[in-house]
Amino acid sequence: MLTLLKIRNLALVDELVWELGPGLVGVTGETGAGKSVIVGALKLVLGERADKSLIRSGEESCTVEAVFELDDPGEVDAILGEGGLDSAEGGSLIVRRVIGARGNRQFVNDSPVTLALLRRVGEHLVDLHGPHDHQSLLSTERQLAMLDAYAGVELGGYRAAWREWNLKRGELDELREAESAGSQELELLRHQVEEIDAADLKPEEEEEVSDRYRRASNATRLVELAAAAAGVLGDEDGGVVTALGEVQRLVRELEKLDPGVCDKTVGLEGAVLELQELESTLRDYAEELDLDPREAAALEERVNLFETLKRKYGVSLEAVLAHRDRCADRLDAVENRGERLAALEAEVAACRAKVDEAGRAVGLRRKKAAPRLAREIAGQLKDLGFKQSSFELRLATRRDPAAAGFEEIEFLFGPNPGEPVQPLRQIASSGEISRVMLAVKTALAEQDATPLMVFDEIDANVGGEIARAVGRKMAGLGERHQVVAITHFPQVAAVAARHYVVEKDVAGGRTRSRLFPVTGEQRVDELVRMLGGGGKSARDMALSLLEP
Repeated sequence: MLTLLKIRNLALVDELVWELGPGLVGVTGETGAGKSVIVGALKLVLGERADKSLIRSGEESCTVEAVFELDDPGEVDAILGEGGLDSAEGGSLIVRRVIGARGNRQFVNDSPVTLALLRRVGEHLVDLHGPHDHQSLLSTERQLAMLDAYAGVELGGYRAAWREWNLKRGELDELREAESAGSQELELLRHQVEEIDAADLKPEEEEEVSDRYRRASNATRLVELAAAAAGVLGDEDGGVVTALGEVQRLVRELEKLDPGVCDKTVGLEGAVLELQELESTLRDYAEELDLDPREAAALEERVNLFETLKRKYGVSLEAVLAHRDRCADRLDAVENRGERLAALEAEVAACRAKVDEAGRAVGLRRKKAAPRLAREIAGQLKDLGFKQSSFELRLATRRDPAAAGFEEIEFLFGPNPGEPVQPLRQIASSGEISRVMLAVKTALAEQDATPLMVFDEIDANVGGEIARAVGRKMAGLGERHQVVAITHFPQVAAVAARHYVVEKDVAGGRTRSRLFPVTGEQRVDELVRMLGGGGKSARDMALSLLEP
């Protein structure tokens, strides 16, 4: 249920705080008063794209915030989890949109989200219908989903089998395409596999070989540098170690004369030993660098081979080996396609059998439920003024299964007796299609888990007793859902559990829209206005509409 809607600086609304309750909520007002702003705000909550033209003149940004209390937040939590967000704690969900001159932002429970994720969440929060907003009802895919909801059909098992069948079919098609591989392609594949195999690559050796080659390439200079450094340390006529030996002798003389100096010469012995060891290490290193020229040539050849293969097949030895595996797989698929083809054909057939079995179970439930749903909708239509209308659900079986099963569906409607039923999409009258939509929604009320339904002037082009029937149907929906009806008809507004009026006024030289509840005499006055006149007869009519 939508418990709170806050709008700030959206079109003519400077600030609106609307606390809604359960049941049918009626919203009325003069044409142009700003009722459409409420619908626009809810569309923003649902993730509709927005631009800065929505911002109230003179302001930098506009904000819409909606608070929902969900009885069963499971599906919403799943979507939030996929987006890395926390679940709706305690079923409470806050959606906020900020439209600014420099960009738009959207939040769910104060966490920033993408517009795509907000749309997915919005699909489970609000079902919004306007006078020309019936595409979901006219869509055969949506019609099939409605039947499945009514029949209690679960498509999870079927869809898993269907996906597996499609995956295997794709593999089979790819293998069959491999049959057309020419001799030139096969020769190239073999050459590439053989060339990489001949190199006997080990990804971990590249760094080691490269380091050894670098040392071999610079061996002469490295020997010179190491020998020179060792010479500086160990030269008998002026080396560092020799000089430190003289320092040692002098320090020992000091210690004999003043033992207290020992604290100041700590570390000298260690320094001498470390430098002697360093001299020895450098001389050993210089001797080890005396590499065999043939080994240096072999290292150079190996490094060149690495670079050649990387230039041809990948940026690293790992990439080269991955390319080799792909070529080998393709070669194996082509050369052994007969055996693999037979195995895949058997797998495809087995997967199709599972699809057929799951599809039959789904189809049986649909075929059993379709006549019942058609009768239910037809009964609702009679209540809405189509006393002699016909309504059918026509199911046809596909040859090949689709993601939703083997069945195709068409909602057929015949508003006039003696005339054939036609697909809903061929019905031109918006008044008729609006009432059909309301009948379908009423028939599916118990199966529809959407917490809020919004009807934006869907009672257009009807009047009198039909308008009263439309109001009763909306009130009936309000017993199972929260329903917001934006209407021009007093017959609909009168049956609402709560009635709000939108009107324009001028404050501080600026026009603004405001919304406020009406009860008692105020509500009667609003119904009189909607009836189109004053006087006792209009007032009596308004009072009669409010009677239980």
